[in-house]
Amino acid sequence: MPKRGKKFQEAAKLVNSQEAYALTDAIELLKKASFAKFDETVEVAFRLGIDVKKADQQIRGATVLPHGTGKTQRVLVFAKGEKAKEAEEAGADYVGEGDYINKINQGWFDFDVIVATPDMMGEVGKLGRVLGPKGLMPNPKTGTVSFDVTKAVKDIKAGKVEYRADKTGNVHVPIGKVSFDSVKLQENLTAIADVLVKAKPAASKGTYMKNASVTSSMGPGIKLDVASIVS
Repeated sequence: MPKRGKKFQEAAKLVNSQEAYALTDAIELLKKASFAKFDETVEVAFRLGIDVKKADQQIRGATVLPHGTGKTQRVLVFAKGEKAKEAEEAGADYVGEGDYINKINQGWFDFDVIVATPDMMGEVGKLGRVLGPKGLMPNPKTGTVSFDVTKAVKDIKAGKVEYRADKTGNVHVPIGKVSFDSVKLQENLTAIADVLVKAKPAASKGTYMKNASVTSSMGPGIKLDVASIVS
């Protein structure tokens, strides 16, 4: 196990690793334990009672957090004609067709999210080996493959986050910055928790939301009392 720095060790002393904190207490503790000189990202992690090997227990989607993430997303839209114009008017950072496909093939990645209209996916799909490993391939489940490019772009700019269970059933989602007001962080966290509860697969048996924790980029993890984050 890698040795932690002195600042982390001091921050970790503030947290009782055996205790599951109520949401309000956890957020306040997270702020106290933050020590980085930059505005750290706050992330919540959920352990779900699902078997991700089964097709009917997959968890994947996207939602717009009520207070955004504090990060400005650079959006690339693959569209043509009127849809390209709509994307530009909606605030997309880059809009195009084959020209951007060629740039990506040459190693260009100055964007955070890709949106594509369905008629462009034949071409965008050719970038699968490049975009797939980076998690950048557009997907209908996350709203990034759509003819409604205006909504897609505006949602992303407003603080849309994607969520997906990994192979162990964990879901990690950014919910803001340490500088956010505590109430905003709490509301963002409960918003994503509610989304996951509603996404519970019918085939999932037993305890669904097994545990949850919140942490900042550099700080220690803080266990959450699940009852305090689900309505």
